[in-house]
Amino acid sequence: MARQFFGTDGIRGRTNDGVMTAATAMRVGQAAGKHFLRGDHRHRVVIGKDTRLSGYMMESALVAGFTSVGMDVIMTGPLPTPAIALLTREMRADLGVMISASHNPFEDNGIKLFGPDGFKLSDDDELAIEREMANEPTLAAAPDIGRARRIEDARGRYIHAVKMSLPQEVRFDGLKVVVDCANGAAYEVTPSAIWELGAKVVTLGVEPNGRNINDKVGSTSLEAVKARVVEEGADIGIALDGDADRLIVVDEKGVVVDGDQIMALIATRMAESGDLRGGGIVATVMSNLGLERYLQGQGLALHRSKVGDRYVLEMMKEGGFNVGGEQSGHMILLDSATTGDGTVAALQVLAALVQSGKKASEMLHLFDPVPQLLKNVRYEGGKPLDHNDVKQAISDAERELEGKGRLVIRPSGTEPVIRVMAEGDDKAQVEAVVDRICDAVRKAA
Repeated sequence: MARQFFGTDGIRGRTNDGVMTAATAMRVGQAAGKHFLRGDHRHRVVIGKDTRLSGYMMESALVAGFTSVGMDVIMTGPLPTPAIALLTREMRADLGVMISASHNPFEDNGIKLFGPDGFKLSDDDELAIEREMANEPTLAAAPDIGRARRIEDARGRYIHAVKMSLPQEVRFDGLKVVVDCANGAAYEVTPSAIWELGAKVVTLGVEPNGRNINDKVGSTSLEAVKARVVEEGADIGIALDGDADRLIVVDEKGVVVDGDQIMALIATRMAESGDLRGGGIVATVMSNLGLERYLQGQGLALHRSKVGDRYVLEMMKEGGFNVGGEQSGHMILLDSATTGDGTVAALQVLAALVQSGKKASEMLHLFDPVPQLLKNVRYEGGKPLDHNDVKQAISDAERELEGKGRLVIRPSGTEPVIRVMAEGDDKAQVEAVVDRICDAVRKAA
């Protein structure tokens, strides 16, 4: 069955346009509710959201859908995506829902679903829910309609949980940290957690108004946090995205540190303490070759998945790894969370900074990335990658880069775009390879 609603990370789109409507949200609630009505206990779903204007509308529609099929609803208000995963498991809920479009602009929104174990739903579960959405909903009898309530201590529960990811003796006294919350879901909890651990916190992106999420702040718009770190003379800056499952760091000089460097730091520290499982980490095909070479030098392996944190997580679970992530900043630390958690990862970085006694610029630049170039080629239709000239250009490039670099060609899962990425020791060679393949794709398209 072809997917109509679910993509690689739940359902996402422009609000009140296409799939992302209140009507769709209500049907998701009814279909997912029915799918998880298993056993004879009173069924429960936890619903959280980020700070988008449309979150109220989508929340109300989801509540209507779930309660109409007999499932009770617990609403948390704005909280990070990993907090909803945590509370779903902690509160013995049958299902968790996060209303968020992550790093997208405020006009977009999305629905992410978590199972009772706190992990994102499998492809099979999502397909089953899609099939159910095509059917007439099975409504509960009047006495069995679900109840809905808000809980007031959700933020405190999450703050306590993320602090517990560190040893009891770790404190951040003496650190000055700029925390950029993207005017998103973590605008209260992340600055509070870091402050409670002793740091002096300078905040950015903590005044959400429904329309300013990810607007010139956060992990995908770093100029503000870079400037503030330098201006304040801070030790470090951390930037989250709209739902706080992604982390990018800025050192004391205002230099950006991406997910590859963060993974290198966390993996190295955990390997030294004997806490790293699987003999390495999981990242995607987009992570830099420099990370792979660095880990090899530490006696660790880099295992690569398809792009998307859900595929990273799948490989982690299959291979027994407890550290994984993406260059873009998703950090999955399975000892502390069931999904990417920017706050948990940030606390690990801050703990390393305190314990090392080094400056962030020394501690966080563990390897030199090799030159890497990514270009997108838009096409109107057909399958350009099946064209003989494109296949030949790719084959020639692979031979040219063999032993000196990598080539990754992949179609976008959401738009008619071919993504062409190459990396290697010779920057000019990398640029030439990418340009040749892009030209071949354009001609074939």
